[in-house]
Amino acid sequence: MQTVPRVALVTGASSGIGRAAALALVGAGFADVGTSRNAVNAEPLAGVTFLDLDVASDKSVRSLVGEVIDRFGRIDVLVNNAGVGAVGAGEESSIHQAKEVFDINVFGVMRMANAVLPLMRAQGSGRVVNVSSVLGLIPAPFMAVYAATKHAVQGYSESVDHELREHGVRDVLATAVRNADAPDVVAKVIVAAATDSKPKLRYTAGSMAKRVSVLRRIVPSRAFDRQIRKLNRLAG
Repeated sequence: MQTVPRVALVTGASSGIGRAAALALVGAGFADVGTSRNAVNAEPLAGVTFLDLDVASDKSVRSLVGEVIDRFGRIDVLVNNAGVGAVGAGEESSIHQAKEVFDINVFGVMRMANAVLPLMRAQGSGRVVNVSSVLGLIPAPFMAVYAATKHAVQGYSESVDHELREHGVRDVLATAVRNADAPDVVAKVIVAAATDSKPKLRYTAGSMAKRVSVLRRIVPSRAFDRQIRKLNRLAG
């Protein structure tokens, strides 16, 4: 009797963490769909079906999820990895610019979750893995808008997870330092978050992210504040 493979959907899979995660999920036995804004230009990856997706578009999200269901019949894991950065002083970022970043980093996560969660509830199982950043845990001078999006993803993920557990579905966070942790290291953590029989709410990738996460919890606020200013070469 042939077993139907589990299906994983990874957003932002054409490079970096998303690409490594897609490949790692194939290695873990998943049929994998990777998305990109221009899937036709994505470098082929063995075992991964690339499809077009703009997470900032309701229409694109609906179309993508519908196509995955038509082709594979189910979605067992969603990895929300697509995102954009934003650098600059908070007061220099216009509301329009901030909305564009939120539309991808936060509302993109929500759009994808809203599209797949009804399917997962109907299946009685599923896993949503939201790729976050340590900047969702700590202040980030001159990256205030980006940090705000990651703080939002943290709060959204923890809250939705409580709503989903009774339906056999979990929403978990994979936290990384995007410019410090190798994509393969983060991908390994994403696979764990996607497959553990008793998933944790948070998975931390790499030694630096783990240290920051621990220090944030145990270091007194004033001492932590001083360290943030020192690291960013800010006076006072």
